[in-house]
Amino acid sequence: MSFHPNEVARRARIATWVLGGALGVLVTAFFRTQIIRNQEWSLRSEENRLREVPLPAPRGNIFDRTGRIIAENVVGYTVSLLPQSLDSLRATLQRVGQMVPLSKGETDAALRRYRRNPVRPTVILPDASFEEISVLEEHRIDFPNLIIQSSPKRYYPDGPAVAAFVGTVGEVSDSELAQPAYADYKPGQLIGKQGLEREYETTLRGREGSRFVEVDARGRVVREVGAREDLQPQQGQPVYTNVDLDLQEYIAHLFADSLAGGAVALDPRTGAVLALYSAPSWDPNQFVGGVSYAYYDSLLHDPRAPLYNKATQGTYPPGSTWKLATAVIGLEDSLVTMDSKMPQPCTGRYLFGNRYWQCWEPTGHGALTLGGAIEKSCDVYFYQLGLRIGLGRLIAGGLQLGFNQPSGIDLPEDNRPRFPDRLKYFDEKYGPRGWTAGATVMNMSIGQGENSQTVVDMAKFYTALAEGGIEATPQIRTMAPVRKRVFDLTPDAQAAIRSALMGVVEAGGTAASAQIKGVMLAGKTGTAQTGVFRNGVELNHAWFAGFAPADDPEIVVAVMIQFGGHGPRAARIASSIIGHYLKTTPTMLLETGG
Repeated sequence: MSFHPNEVARRARIATWVLGGALGVLVTAFFRTQIIRNQEWSLRSEENRLREVPLPAPRGNIFDRTGRIIAENVVGYTVSLLPQSLDSLRATLQRVGQMVPLSKGETDAALRRYRRNPVRPTVILPDASFEEISVLEEHRIDFPNLIIQSSPKRYYPDGPAVAAFVGTVGEVSDSELAQPAYADYKPGQLIGKQGLEREYETTLRGREGSRFVEVDARGRVVREVGAREDLQPQQGQPVYTNVDLDLQEYIAHLFADSLAGGAVALDPRTGAVLALYSAPSWDPNQFVGGVSYAYYDSLLHDPRAPLYNKATQGTYPPGSTWKLATAVIGLEDSLVTMDSKMPQPCTGRYLFGNRYWQCWEPTGHGALTLGGAIEKSCDVYFYQLGLRIGLGRLIAGGLQLGFNQPSGIDLPEDNRPRFPDRLKYFDEKYGPRGWTAGATVMNMSIGQGENSQTVVDMAKFYTALAEGGIEATPQIRTMAPVRKRVFDLTPDAQAAIRSALMGVVEAGGTAASAQIKGVMLAGKTGTAQTGVFRNGVELNHAWFAGFAPADDPEIVVAVMIQFGGHGPRAARIASSIIGHYLKTTPTMLLETGG
């Protein structure tokens, strides 16, 4: 077959064009890849070569009112792995466990961290000891994907003394990561779990940094330093508190290991929390980096429930410390004056219906005024006052005084007290015929029955007694005071109440054993029935709430000793707290009841 010369030339030109076009496409692609997109491909190559290692941010320090450290950061160590897969992680964990023992909980936590975020280095020891680090460093060649780095570790110098309000930190959980509040957190990061650490998480947390390590195609670390410039973490902001750490330590010393209960000290003028303690306590340092099973199990099985904050979470019948609320309601409604006497003198018991209601003093107190009934803590007087006020008004008065609301303290563990919000409450709980108004009102008038308060709530109420009806919201962090009037009595009535509370301590009343040399203390004891018996004897809660100096209060203290006996015992502890704060010496006298 032969072609015309012109046809051969035409086909040659077409072939030249095709080859030229193909070459042009190749040159263009080469130019685009090597020149125009060089930076992008170089970056991708570097990202495949470099792995980001998070640098945890130091949390902000927490200070007491004088600048002393409550929570700070010390140097700690973490050990992480850069696994290629879940199976490789399991195999490496098994090998590491032969060098450094890993509990099942630690192994499971590491696997869980990898599943949450395979890109981040998997932490296997969040709080490694120096000994563990030394062993792993000796075998570093056997674990090329191992990363050992120093990281800030939370530390509480006073540990158990401050646990009730400072809380602790821990690794963010899956359920927390699902919450909007933690949307910008990453698996493995630490967050505040309780107390101030949780309440002020956004202030304390800081900003995480990064460093980069160079890895080979198999994910093994080949260079740790200088792979790329580090992004330094930023420390969180500090939190300054009203806490008097010296007073806090003293209260912890008073409770020691033998007592269970809570204590709260406030500045009545501002609501500043000077101290807040729950006994028995626990050590927040044990939770940093992951709490051991043995320690956590010991806390869970301690019958005194150390993890339950008895100052802010526990609700307890307030006993006779609540009689001041009954008195205030009666005075506001002009149902009594401080000089009023009840129709029946106290003979040690009071007949109502077909039942005798006992006074704590079996021999009775005789005919008393309201002031005398406060001093002697006479139950019979307050039974009759409660009946005069009536159940509906007693409930309304309690609501007005805030006894059904949390204290407002800046802690996440601030439980609502138990107090009826309406008369219908009793029908709903006991049925229309399951209760009687008379019995209910008499119980409530002396701080029993359907009335359980937190220690911090009672301290808050006594700021109002100290400040003429103006109550201060408890605040741990240094902030502008929040105050409001919760009752309004005449100056004479206010002075008479203060005088009666002074008489509780100074005039041979129920807290005579709690006198403070050189300082006039005003307050009220309480012995609250619990319904718990041991060897046929009821185990009562011991209460005291009061303030000093009586004529110009600087401190309010509320103390509750769980199953602690009678109110005077709590009064002596409160007296010691106040005496320490005011730099005076309590004068211990004989114990009385009430």
